[in-house]
Amino acid sequence: MLGLEDFKQVVKNAPLVSIDFIVEVGDEVLLGKRVNEPAKNAFFTMGGRVFKDESLKEAMQRIAKEELGLNLKDLKQEPEFIGVFEHFYERGFFEGISTHYVNLAYKLKLENKAQIAPPKAQHSEFKYFSVDEILQNDAIHTYVKDYFKMR
Repeated sequence: MLGLEDFKQVVKNAPLVSIDFIVEVGDEVLLGKRVNEPAKNAFFTMGGRVFKDESLKEAMQRIAKEELGLNLKDLKQEPEFIGVFEHFYERGFFEGISTHYVNLAYKLKLENKAQIAPPKAQHSEFKYFSVDEILQNDAIHTYVKDYFKMR
């Protein structure tokens, strides 16, 4: 695990690889209101960075557990790869340093809302939105909207 100063240099000089989960239950999508930069106070999908020497499968398992309280092994179907997206933030984790993410988006289709119990470490609240609401609501970050413009 990188120390804070080493991580700061990585953020300053290289893109980060991340995974976002588009959690769908029926016709609704779960979003959380972020408490940290980047995208602080915006509704966003749950996700996180891929760590060095961590396979994508391992990262997906860890992120699903940390962000959703979900064990991916309990699902009936594998997460569906949606695509690669780039996220650029002027305001990031470190003051005065922009952040660039190469984001791998995956759809998780769940049978019911009781399957997940997201902790509030990264989000102050959680809400379900229809795709129309996502596309029209200013409280939802534009990068989330990008996931649904392709449909």
